[in-house]
Amino acid sequence: MARSKSNKRQKRAVNTLQEKGIGLCALGLGFLIIPWFIGSSPMLKVVAAGLRTPGWLALAAGVVLLGIHHVTQAKIAKTNPLPQLTPRAPTPTERTVLQGTKDDIAAHRRAPSAAAPPTRQVATRWSPAVFAAIEWRRFEAVCEALFAQAGFETRSQSHGADGGVDIWLHSANAQGPVAVVQCKHWQGKAVGVKEIREFFGVMASHQLKRGTYATTSTYTADAQQFAKANGINAMDGPALLALIAKRTPEQQQALLAVAHEGEYWRPTCASCGIKLVERTPAKGGPAFWGCSNYPRCKSRLPMVAAMR
Repeated sequence: MARSKSNKRQKRAVNTLQEKGIGLCALGLGFLIIPWFIGSSPMLKVVAAGLRTPGWLALAAGVVLLGIHHVTQAKIAKTNPLPQLTPRAPTPTERTVLQGTKDDIAAHRRAPSAAAPPTRQVATRWSPAVFAAIEWRRFEAVCEALFAQAGFETRSQSHGADGGVDIWLHSANAQGPVAVVQCKHWQGKAVGVKEIREFFGVMASHQLKRGTYATTSTYTADAQQFAKANGINAMDGPALLALIAKRTPEQQQALLAVAHEGEYWRPTCASCGIKLVERTPAKGGPAFWGCSNYPRCKSRLPMVAAMR
């Protein structure tokens, strides 16, 4: 307690030296500046000459006091260093959150399996197995190529927000898009009326009366009814295969080449447009597909059913 009071008295004395030093410097500068604004009469010149000497003295005294303040303050800082802060141990809740974050990052950054990838048998003819083997981006590419073979000029977006449209269809006889296509590479999950209503809203926002909804799966009964009532061509897996079967053998092989292009089985990140990589959770559990841009991109898909 006594040491604390002594420190306070020292600080007050040092602050007083600083205040007086600044005041004397200001006073001296004032005395030295005033003669510049005094008139040219003999009486005023005498007054101006008399102000110079006290001005220099006040300025010198102020500089000396500021110097003493600086030296004294340095000594006080040396004899009374700042206390070292001891890091606070995290609470049990904070430890759980921190550990969970580290485990999540470790799971995403875990190197893919070093084992050689299994040999994949590429199909030579179209069947439901082709749709099951390819990832969602390859399915969209197949749909786009299918419409291009029908004579449409197509435009698509490989990744990012698409506004509910995967493929824009243009005709040489019309200005602007004539129809839009939405693709769903789903396995074992039927497309419901909710998805079809949303697609119809996208068509209406672009003032289009034609649209195709293509899926590798099926549609619920109410989804089919809504699509039929609103001019939407709802094509499921069997309907797409039937349409492909009407193409020439050369066209069918071209579509197969599109389907099996590159790592056709490895899903693409819908946000970044790059292939996802296999990740293993640090705490155990099933492997999953994760984006290599983690943690900037947190996209992930289950290993078995990579749907979009």
